[in-house]
Amino acid sequence: MNERFAIRTKMSEKKRGFYPKHRDTSLDASPNFPIQETETLAFWAEDHTFQASVESREAGQDGSNEFVFYDGPPFANGLPHYGHLLTGYVKDIVGRYQTMRGRRVERRFGWDTHGLPAELEAERILGIEDKEQIEGPGGMGIEAFNQACRDSVLKYTKEWEEYVTRQARWVDFGNDYKTLDPTFMESVIWAFKTLYDKGLIYEGFKVLPYCWHDGTPLSNHELKMDDDIYQNRTDQTVTVGLRLRDTDEMVLIWTTTPWTLPSNLAVAVGEDIDYVRVTPTQGDLQGQTVILAQARLGAYEKELGENPRVSAPFKGSELIGKVYYPIFDYFEDAKAAAIADGTADQPGHVGPGSNAWTIIGADFVSTEDGTGLVHLAPAFGEDDMNVCALNQIGVVMPVDGDGVLTAEVADYAGKNVFEANRYIIADLRDQTGPVATRDARQRPYLVKAASYEHSYPHCWRCRKPLIYKAVSSWFVRVTEFRDRMVELNQQITWTPEHTKNGIFGNWLAGARDWSISRNRFWGSPIPVWKSDNPAYPRIDVYGSFEELERDFGVKIENLHRPFIDELTRPNPDDPSGKSMMRRVPEVLDCWFESGSMPYAQVHYPFENRDWFETHYPGDFIVEYIGQTRGWFYTLHVLATALFDRPAFLNCISHGIVLGDDGRKMSKSLRNYPDVNEVFDKYGADAMRWFLMSSPVVSGGNLIVTDKGIRDTVRQTILPVWNAYYFFTLYAGTCQKGAGYEAKLVDVFDAARVNALPMMDRYLLSAARQLFHDLRTELDNFHIPEACEHVRQFTEVLNNWYIRISRQRFWDEDPAAFDVLYTVLEALMRAMAPLLPLIAEEIWRGLTGERSVHLTDYPNWDDSVHDASLVDSMNEVRDVVSAAHALRKGANLRVRLPLNRLQVVAANPETLRDYTSLIASEVNVKSVEVLSVAESGLQSTQELTLNPKAFAPEVRKLTSALFQAQKSGQWHLDGDTVAFDKVELDGQPVHLTGEQFGLVTKVAAEPGTVADVLDSGTFVVLDTEVTEELEAEGYARDAIRAVQDARKNAGLDVADRIDLKLGVPAEKVAWVKTHESLIAGETLACSVEIKPSTGAEFEINVSKHA
Repeated sequence: MNERFAIRTKMSEKKRGFYPKHRDTSLDASPNFPIQETETLAFWAEDHTFQASVESREAGQDGSNEFVFYDGPPFANGLPHYGHLLTGYVKDIVGRYQTMRGRRVERRFGWDTHGLPAELEAERILGIEDKEQIEGPGGMGIEAFNQACRDSVLKYTKEWEEYVTRQARWVDFGNDYKTLDPTFMESVIWAFKTLYDKGLIYEGFKVLPYCWHDGTPLSNHELKMDDDIYQNRTDQTVTVGLRLRDTDEMVLIWTTTPWTLPSNLAVAVGEDIDYVRVTPTQGDLQGQTVILAQARLGAYEKELGENPRVSAPFKGSELIGKVYYPIFDYFEDAKAAAIADGTADQPGHVGPGSNAWTIIGADFVSTEDGTGLVHLAPAFGEDDMNVCALNQIGVVMPVDGDGVLTAEVADYAGKNVFEANRYIIADLRDQTGPVATRDARQRPYLVKAASYEHSYPHCWRCRKPLIYKAVSSWFVRVTEFRDRMVELNQQITWTPEHTKNGIFGNWLAGARDWSISRNRFWGSPIPVWKSDNPAYPRIDVYGSFEELERDFGVKIENLHRPFIDELTRPNPDDPSGKSMMRRVPEVLDCWFESGSMPYAQVHYPFENRDWFETHYPGDFIVEYIGQTRGWFYTLHVLATALFDRPAFLNCISHGIVLGDDGRKMSKSLRNYPDVNEVFDKYGADAMRWFLMSSPVVSGGNLIVTDKGIRDTVRQTILPVWNAYYFFTLYAGTCQKGAGYEAKLVDVFDAARVNALPMMDRYLLSAARQLFHDLRTELDNFHIPEACEHVRQFTEVLNNWYIRISRQRFWDEDPAAFDVLYTVLEALMRAMAPLLPLIAEEIWRGLTGERSVHLTDYPNWDDSVHDASLVDSMNEVRDVVSAAHALRKGANLRVRLPLNRLQVVAANPETLRDYTSLIASEVNVKSVEVLSVAESGLQSTQELTLNPKAFAPEVRKLTSALFQAQKSGQWHLDGDTVAFDKVELDGQPVHLTGEQFGLVTKVAAEPGTVADVLDSGTFVVLDTEVTEELEAEGYARDAIRAVQDARKNAGLDVADRIDLKLGVPAEKVAWVKTHESLIAGETLACSVEIKPSTGAEFEINVSKHA
């Protein structure tokens, strides 16, 4: 037994009766839920309940009864946070629910261990700032660095296990998988080779997002995963005049990346864009002629001065083919030499190309910003490279892998690209440095320099600003099967539904080839070996240990660098025997590994081939919405390419958890409650319900606040506990303290159910409806909707059934005990996936059996369902609720009786059997149920408008619509509202959906107040108060005061008392009139009423001897 539990047991009161059956002590009305949870967690650990829940479900023939769940692997080199908590709760709910529905659900935990996250953490620990400290001369070496990575990636596994266990998530840590496992990595290289053999992998030289800090390219999808990848950044922009060779004119270009100007090889114009020649008559440009787009003149008013001479516009096509002087002359000699030896335009030639520094046409040129002429540096822009290649313009690359300018641009060599900006701008402005060495006729001219704030991509791991850079990389040819990915997406059920053809579907439709190689160290290797002599080219691709061992003759035990790099062999295609086959240095993008998880975790195809092929696709996955460009995407890419199937059938893409200030959670801002503090203060179930009942599960965002979690306890967990406590209290004290052991009602016995009192039949029927609704919602992974059904039912249970039936429990009615017991037992089974800890505590307390999580999900049939009774009772509840709202609006307290309530319904017969119940609940002397005709009451509808929801073309008519609303010039037309006098395009305006609302009102007579229910039923309450009513109300106030006194005196609910009651002299007669009522309600054997000295009640209660 848990020590804390043992101590608490000694301090607790001995239980009365039979409940709780799993403890020797009575229940606390307000227990410490966190302590109670730790006791349950200790019990599960000692009992091996999780393992038993899995093993209790048969896998079925060929695993047909297994529910396959993919657990997206987290990194263990950092502590878990609220995002992991949220995802983990969804995973746990689905796993528990499917188990209780009879499926076998293995829940294998996984660890993501490779890639930049691991390397950056190792660099931080080791104090490494660049790759040279790893692989350069005097560096620590790849082997030592990768060992540091291995040590760091599993640093927090213990903390993760504790965290996941405390949140009451069941998962198998003992049979986990790691992406660094040799078996996992072998499946990964198998996938690479399979794609290569299909012609879906190639090596290319392309412009990619590039992290100069980490020295590696990124794939395009990595730039779209998180909202904060793009951050606002202020850079310097420049507008530079480039001098044409055949005229004295300058063309103006604009760029946000001045560091790319030394690499400029072309200028692009739009063939159909209108351009003008402008000759300023004043200012620094006076007398010079510049060319820019006509639409951009306004952006350069200051630089062009007042009243410049502007030519007639001409098309950009007239500029195509014109040649200009390079901004800098670093690469002019290289162009001349290549033209001279005939290599300028040969494939693979690195250099400016024969047509460098020429104006060309491009369809991406616009006039939205800049000058309408685009600076092209093919090494640093994807569009630049593509259009230049079509025009025999090459590539120059004066930037190294660390983002530093090279000796090719000597004046700026050694400077980081972002640092170089200010030096380049200064030289252009002051005509110094390399600009000064140019002939004045050829010099570029700085027309304008300005700060420019824009949204700029940053590395998703190190958070440094990225650059775009041409690099050699290995690619998956995604564009080859992109359309098939779109088709297979239609087989996936998404939550929220709009993800399918929205954010995910749109991303698939525009998917580009995926760069899968990284110039790093810690990861699965690119399994490609190349000849080191271009004269004898050969490429070998390996997809298994067996293939590697066959060719290299050594036992393969480690696929990591540097061990895999050491595998070399003579090139079989080299007759001289001198060239060697050497592995390319790159490793795989860790997203390739994550996307390989379904088959790599089971070492497919080397093991478990039959199991995998009959269990793929997986049934369910969940992660946050950003994974539509991450894990969801890479899973789908590889599943389509390898198996022509989706990787998963059902997916929840939940939203983002935000801090209490609405911003992203930040340790430095301290804008969120500490997870462990929440667990200790409110419990894991409270956090679970707070997250799972919110829109965040369905793709929205959620602000986490202490108050929100606290309200969960008050609004959901305590009401559930209160119902249980009520049952055990009355069942334990009845029959003179001997207690009553309740029996389950056979809900499949229609005769037995139909013989029960109306309220019992209603509760059983409402419970049956709840269980049906929960199965429907959870079958479709609609978790917040399931939570809402439970919340509504607890309202029925506590605030309707138990409150109305309280007298029956006082009277020790066995049927009441049996029905409440039956509903509570089944309710705990239904709630077990959603609130596993409190459901376990209550269910074991009710039954004394092993665990609610080893039971089946409740599935009551129609024997217990009376739809008409449920509908009628729900209408009664609505009537009572509306009447109470009318009371509150009229400042008439509930304990004050009123004379009459009128209920006007379209079908009054359905409510006439419930008039006494309504009268009792509303505290009125009489209830009349009438038809509309019998009542003589008339209703009117008032129209409200919501201009925020108007379409743009309708919004301009808002004033006219409000005028028509006030004058009543509108009518209902089906589900729309039509305005005959307000037209759009010659037709009356119609409003739909959220654009309008209707409020129904009833004209009440004097002395009454009225309201209209959503069903159309009217409720009219008589608000006149007579002295007789006031007297009875005062007596009921006295009853409440006595009940509070009983509680404060520590009396049991069944204890009889002797009561002495003092009231103001003028109220004595009122109280004496209702003495028997007071005695009956307070269990008073004797009542002594006397005048008091003050205005308050004076109460003395003593236990009757």
